[in-house]
Amino acid sequence: MINLTQKTPDELNNGIAIRLVQIRKRRKISQKLLAEKSGVSLGSLKRFEQTGEISLHSLSKLAIALGVEDELESLFSQVEFTSIEEIIRGQS
Repeated sequence: MINLTQKTPDELNNGIAIRLVQIRKRRKISQKLLAEKSGVSLGSLKRFEQTGEISLHSLSKLAIALGVEDELESLFSQVEFTSIEEIIRGQS
């Protein structure tokens, strides 16, 4: 079903950044170590954690470094149909 209270891109990105920070801290990995381990610059990682802004490529690198790439890979894999017409179009 379509969400009538849609979030903004900034809200979505900030939510992802917050969850990544939580995982990083839970695993006791510093920003510096995650940057080194992922190949993402420390500045880019800090900016992402503060603003939610990052390239998809860098987000993928961070996910791999944290061992959560399956979460990113499964993005959009379980999207429900919103109408009969969409189901029919999806079968062709």
